[in-house]
Amino acid sequence: MAANHPNHRFLIITYPIQGHINPALQFAKRLTTLGARVTFVTTIYLHSRLVDKPTTPGLSFATFSDGYDDGYEDGHIIKNDTNILSYVSELTRRGSTFLKNIILSAKEENHPFTCLTYTIILPWAATIARELHLPSVLLWIQAATVFDIYYYYFHEHGDCITNISENAIELPGLPFSLKSCDLPSFFLASNPYTFALPSVKEHIQILEEETSPRILLNTVEEFEYEALRDVDVGKIKMIPIGPLIPSAFLDGKDPSDTSFGGDVISVDSEDNYLKWLDSKDEMSVVYVSFGTLAVLSKRQMEEIARALLDSRFSFLWVIRNTKSHQQKEEDGDELSCREELERNVNGKIVKWCCQVEVLSHSSIGCFVTHCGWNSTLESLGSGVPMVGFPQWTDQTTNAKLIEDVDSES
Repeated sequence: MAANHPNHRFLIITYPIQGHINPALQFAKRLTTLGARVTFVTTIYLHSRLVDKPTTPGLSFATFSDGYDDGYEDGHIIKNDTNILSYVSELTRRGSTFLKNIILSAKEENHPFTCLTYTIILPWAATIARELHLPSVLLWIQAATVFDIYYYYFHEHGDCITNISENAIELPGLPFSLKSCDLPSFFLASNPYTFALPSVKEHIQILEEETSPRILLNTVEEFEYEALRDVDVGKIKMIPIGPLIPSAFLDGKDPSDTSFGGDVISVDSEDNYLKWLDSKDEMSVVYVSFGTLAVLSKRQMEEIARALLDSRFSFLWVIRNTKSHQQKEEDGDELSCREELERNVNGKIVKWCCQVEVLSHSSIGCFVTHCGWNSTLESLGSGVPMVGFPQWTDQTTNAKLIEDVDSES
């Protein structure tokens, strides 16, 4: 189905967190450049928090209530298994009703949608689309390598993945072996999020019920050539469409496309980090950021701070001011060397920044990262070397992927 048909209307729905919204919004903007119209579905609260909503012609938003219209404490919906199970259940119930209504209403108004695109954690969206005879496609916003690992876990390799110890295992299609520390954290015995693997299994089962299953992936063929080969010899066709990065920082075809549009954390105008970067030599600054969700312990933060000071390198460090109440009680509010860090003329601390803008700056020489997939692609796209400090979910696998590709280059 060609997107550049003037009557094509796409419906896109994602899990309501920044790391899922951003690549999906970038995909939506690309569709509009081909002449399609796109309706982007998200929650009322998430939509209200978007700092820089896209005003792209052909792109509109539709919102529904997830039960938290007035907001929730940052991290609430991922803080523990009980919270997230409750939230996902309510999101499924409310989101399903909304999705059915918007699809049926559009059909009744003679402006039917022609395709539904959905992301991870929302397998129910595909079920609804099938019930209403609407074509759908999964937009996989993680690495193809991660999808392959999940797929083979549910197809004949579950025992060797679950029982992996010191010995590395090899999976079909992957160019490197994997140890337990390289697997997504949801496979670990200590994993507190019991919802994750059943959700992925449901995604795969839905795909396998299709006549010609295929998925779109936010990745690049040159980076994951082996992993992108059709899983199980053609059972699921994998189509790379990445990197889903604003055009101004990718191919320059649209210089006005300078942000994702899905950020929920605002940049402090007084930080002036770009002006500060302008004053630094080429490839001289260490950029440190751990994304929107990762929360490091105070001890980890202290060690990073001391390493930055001792290195004498210039650094730009993103420290979000969104500590949970529990962390504040356990760790205290501030780094012991915070004042020393802020007095350091070679260093700058900001609450948030436009990461693609920072990574594309000539002064950046290194990125200390949690290895979130969006951050990984942005760094690769800018040609910035990475020091990985993965925390959870797919980040450990991404770190292995980065390391392996780097060792072969």
